[in-house]
Amino acid sequence: MRLIDFSPGTVQKHDLYDSKVSAGFPSPAADHVEARLSTDDYLIKNPTATYFVRVQGTSMIEAGIFEGDILIVDRSITPAVGMIVLAEIAGEFTVKTLGHNQLIPANPEFKPIKFKEGSDVTIVGVVTGSMRKFGK
Repeated sequence: MRLIDFSPGTVQKHDLYDSKVSAGFPSPAADHVEARLSTDDYLIKNPTATYFVRVQGTSMIEAGIFEGDILIVDRSITPAVGMIVLAEIAGEFTVKTLGHNQLIPANPEFKPIKFKEGSDVTIVGVVTGSMRKFGK
């Protein structure tokens, strides 16, 4: 997993249309702009505590996290059981769901990573969103 620094810069806002996009049968087109949307405003709650990581591997595919996705990680959120977290284990990063004394994958081909109090496991931050680019 490669860490990508997040540095607040020029915020660009794009049109957010008030019509929903059908994922089934097409709906009539509407040209009604609901608001201007900044991806920074939408995805990032605390810019100084937020950074991006690129996913490598398939252990979280059933949570909708795929290889190549970019995850938004917020260090200011207190991790709790059931949250998807970025963890560091003996110098290696992994993304899993936090359980009671274990990190749980979202792919049945992988086993939970169990740990004891005082283990070399650090919860680095909470995953708050993801981004995926289609095509080139």
